[in-house]
Amino acid sequence: MKNLKSKNGFKIGFLTAIIAVLTTFGVVSNAKAQVVKNIVLVHGAFADGSGWQGVFNILTKKGYHVTIVQNPMTSLEDDVTATKEALANQDGPAILVGHSWGGVVITEAGNDPKVAGLVYVSAFAPGDGENAAQWFQSAPAAPELGILPPNAKGILYYDKAKFHAGFCADLSASQADFMYASQGQFYAKCLGTPVTHAAWKDKPAYGIVPTEDKSINPVIERNMYKKANAKITEIKGASHVVFISHPEEVARVIEEAANNALNK
Repeated sequence: MKNLKSKNGFKIGFLTAIIAVLTTFGVVSNAKAQVVKNIVLVHGAFADGSGWQGVFNILTKKGYHVTIVQNPMTSLEDDVTATKEALANQDGPAILVGHSWGGVVITEAGNDPKVAGLVYVSAFAPGDGENAAQWFQSAPAAPELGILPPNAKGILYYDKAKFHAGFCADLSASQADFMYASQGQFYAKCLGTPVTHAAWKDKPAYGIVPTEDKSINPVIERNMYKKANAKITEIKGASHVVFISHPEEVARVIEEAANNALNK
């Protein structure tokens, strides 16, 4: 019996030593090394980066390095430039997340070599040569939608009378008032600018559909995500700003992308 234990102990010790050596030289992969720790968040139209605070808090507490892009929304090119600047400051691969108009931005900016995966949050995900406007018109708009015609400077704003019901119905009235007051200027020309090469063709994508989205018809979101071969998560009862009203669920999808992007 003593000899048997000795032999088994030798075998276990020998195997442990072999695995340690193979791991050191990269023959056996370390699962933890495959987790993306950088997250870059891109806001959409009629909003700013402050809306990501709930998602930021959840992810940073779990050890992720989170960067929020304050994209100018003056043109697709300008927003992509701002996003690529944020990516340049990452110390490794990143998951790129976009809400609404931000989906177009990450579709273009996602071609950056640091981007390991994409997460679309009630967002546009156009293909090559496509723009947000043509997708927006591909299904009927909700009666609650309140995007006003562009003003003399070509800037779009959301109608105050419809902002709460059309943009963020699952938030409080006071939250809606603050968001309306802080909405950024969004140039209409952004919607008509086509994507040159959709990053989701080359990188894993995830899509979140809030079932009560009144700003982008959920049918449109589902169709875009299917075309992008994205893994779709539906959040029942959520509005267009699902990342604010359901930060835990949104953070969970981002974590899934971070855990799997380098293992595809």
